[in-house]
Amino acid sequence: MITRRHFIGTGAAAAGATVFLPYAAMAAAHASDMFSATGGDVTVHPVAHASFVMETPVGTIYNDPVGAAEQYSDFPAPDLILITHEHGDHYSAETLEGIVGPTTQIVANPAVFEMLPDGLKARATSIGNGEETTVLGLKISAIPAYNLTEDRLQYHPQGRDNGYILSFEGLTVYIAGDTEDIPEMRALSGIDVAFVPFNLPYTMDEEQAASAVAEFAPKYVYPYHYRDLDVDKFATLLSDAGASTEVKRGPWYGEQTQG
Repeated sequence: MITRRHFIGTGAAAAGATVFLPYAAMAAAHASDMFSATGGDVTVHPVAHASFVMETPVGTIYNDPVGAAEQYSDFPAPDLILITHEHGDHYSAETLEGIVGPTTQIVANPAVFEMLPDGLKARATSIGNGEETTVLGLKISAIPAYNLTEDRLQYHPQGRDNGYILSFEGLTVYIAGDTEDIPEMRALSGIDVAFVPFNLPYTMDEEQAASAVAEFAPKYVYPYHYRDLDVDKFATLLSDAGASTEVKRGPWYGEQTQG
């Protein structure tokens, strides 16, 4: 379902080339991207910063929804909500209570699970790093997300926060959460669509992100959670590394031309 303020935008990429789309055009169009999968199409709708909506064959999935509930009003109610960690730009109990539908299920890391109000906790599943669960027939794997750099360790300590791998039929999606270029990320394979953050001091810089993406080589990558860092620089570094990954851009920050 594509709602009235969102339509599908597809980026045609030359084979073997890293491509990035004009940001201003994407932002002005509130564009979304559709990815073909064996079990049905998956459509990605960027919302803001680390929040996005995916309409999928198994239902509508929200990732780290925060902010006013009204900004999600054009989308179907979530069948599944994923929460990577407890920081306020990723987790808001108030937002969750404003958007959940009667059958919404939640998957969260253990720390957030313990914070959930009782009504939300009753519909939630807790999984930690290295664990898996199945919701709506979708296999969800929790991947570590943490800082490596000495002066950043306090932001995302190892073992607390999650990234997620979603295994749709014919399409694998990786949501990195807040992390640096950790070995667990670099060791990934078979990823079709990846969401990778870079912002300082909380995650990593453009060089780290491009190096990691070039190594695990997803077919498509969304830079997200980047605020004031340079997406053009990331895309150029990725291209210079010889990566075949296509860079997808979303209007995460309104009309800004760069994060």
